Amino acid sequence: MDVEKNFHMKGGHDETSYSRNSSLQKKASDMVKHITMETIQEAYTSTTPEILSIADLGCSSGPNTFSMIRDMYRTVEEAYRNTLINGSKSPELSSVSVYLNDLPTNDFNSIFKDLPDFINQEVISKNEQGHFRPSLFVAASPGSFYAPIFPSNFLHFIYSSYSLHWLSKVPPGIYDEDGKSMNKGCIYISESSPPRIIVAYSQQFRDDFSRFLHLRSQELTKGGRMVLIFLGRETPHHFDRGNSFLWNLLAQSFAVLISKGEVEEEKLNSYDVHFYAPSKEEIEEEVRKEGSFKLVRMEMFQIEREGTNNVVSYGMAVASTVRAIQESMISHHFGEHILDSLFNTYAQLLDQEMAKQEIRPITFLLVLNKI
Repeated sequence: MDVEKNFHMKGGHDETSYSRNSSLQKKASDMVKHITMETIQEAYTSTTPEILSIADLGCSSGPNTFSMIRDMYRTVEEAYRNTLINGSKSPELSSVSVYLNDLPTNDFNSIFKDLPDFINQEVISKNEQGHFRPSLFVAASPGSFYAPIFPSNFLHFIYSSYSLHWLSKVPPGIYDEDGKSMNKGCIYISESSPPRIIVAYSQQFRDDFSRFLHLRSQELTKGGRMVLIFLGRETPHHFDRGNSFLWNLLAQSFAVLISKGEVEEEKLNSYDVHFYAPSKEEIEEEVRKEGSFKLVRMEMFQIEREGTNNVVSYGMAVASTVRAIQESMISHHFGEHILDSLFNTYAQLLDQEMAKQEIRPITFLLVLNKI
């Protein structure tokens, strides 16, 4: 399956869209927002350009996209004002340019439909009130971040949230000589996966992450910085009660549909996700080996469990989030007709497992300075 052509978050604003089912990602980014904002301040003060260029890689669409643009813009503006107060002779900050990157199938239309009102509220109306603010320009830069996106020495700050756990493709090493997956009955690494599956996923991550770092080092200017937030795992063991367990429950949900005759078993055996949850050690090793960045800070954290209400269970809240992310790929492979049944089953399994023991999906935050 061609990831670049088929994978995207669910667009629009309906009940199952990503824009209405991405509160978990927002909660996580807010938990470490102070680190992100400190880093973008440092990126500005170490470069002091007239035009500050920022890229959000894997921007998706919806309120989270605008929230991050707003926070970054206000932080840079504050950093600029502080340089004036301190008597710095730095060039005037005339504008902040934010480049939104995602795969071409992303719902960029909904972003730019809402953009004029956002710009007017955030910049123009306040300038009219007598408060000068740098101009804000927002542009789309579609394409895979495992390929070149920007010119050399173009960016000052790169931000990526909940994107780098997605691989460029399903690892080719999981297939036999006939092109069939050797990970039968599973969609990701599980307890029953052959060792070859683990090796293939791990190698694909190393190849992709190293290429990502190399490309970004070329696109960042001297003094540039990156903040990367993505899913991982807590221990060296690949199967734990974290992100791999969530994929295992989704595979079990498919198995339930197979038992009901709603899905063909062969369809499940030929479906694998382009995902990998690396360990702290794997991340550190690739940063060191690639050599373009200094790993300034690395945090591992868990999103606190959200409170539930009488309408939506915790399992349904998580299932809705996963559906908004995976719907495009599942629909392409299995058909849209299974979606409601699949994710209702998934929500039930999640609630059952959460009643037994906590599920702990781990997230990493990395702060990287270009060497």
